[in-house]
Amino acid sequence: MSDAPRSGPAPVDRIDATADPRTLLDTLATAAGRALPASVVDTVLSVERHRSIADRMAGRPGTVRSVRLTGVEETLTLAEDDGRLTTEAARVSGGVTIARRQPPVGQWLALFAGEVAAVATDAAGDAAEVSASLGRLGVRTADPFRVTDADVPAGLAALTATAQSRLTTEDGATVGRITALLVDALPRVAGSGEPEIVVRRTATSYLPDTLRAFTALPADWAATHRLANGSTPAEALRDQLAALEAAAVRMRDAAVGRDATEVLVNGRFLDDRFRASSLDLGD
Repeated sequence: MSDAPRSGPAPVDRIDATADPRTLLDTLATAAGRALPASVVDTVLSVERHRSIADRMAGRPGTVRSVRLTGVEETLTLAEDDGRLTTEAARVSGGVTIARRQPPVGQWLALFAGEVAAVATDAAGDAAEVSASLGRLGVRTADPFRVTDADVPAGLAALTATAQSRLTTEDGATVGRITALLVDALPRVAGSGEPEIVVRRTATSYLPDTLRAFTALPADWAATHRLANGSTPAEALRDQLAALEAAAVRMRDAAVGRDATEVLVNGRFLDDRFRASSLDLGD
């Protein structure tokens, strides 16, 4: 059986922790089923429904009462109880629960997104699944890596500070060099049309998407788990940051030399490597 994600309709609206309980559970169940590979979804995802007589007669699936995901680090459960949502994040070892907590719904959704991405990545044997699965899931969480076209330098400064607080010293330093190169290149290509678009896209999409996808994963798992190609997600991130830095150096040098063609060549390289899944860590 293929490990490819389920195909189907367009992605559901982004999941919002402030939605009413039944809407949130129904949307989450649909999105999780779409985000997880078909080969594992029935094993790791459990959806409990209440089917009324009317539902049965009409052939409707019924109302979702709970969603449970057996993740790589924790088993996560979200349930409706008398119109209110209850959460649980449990660590299980050998079939025995060794720790249990009840995080706020927003925090639980962030944990859920990370576990879905990790399960999908492990099943596919390729860390490129991180961004793809998160995109299909659509969980809305705080985005510390957002960089907008309105103020790229300020956005990159904030991104760098966040990256250096959440990544290893080596990876944080690489991010700092990448952002410095992009900030240097941007005014040199201002008003140049497509070359400027390439530099801005690297700053607002390729780099933030790479960091966003990696930091969504459970930290211990990302540092130690071996994918099918033998690398950990953390090692794969390092390779991707190296590719981004090399491309940023070439773009900056081309911008200094006013070589628009070279900027575009590097833009095509980044587009091929990063556009399909936003984070192509498995090459």
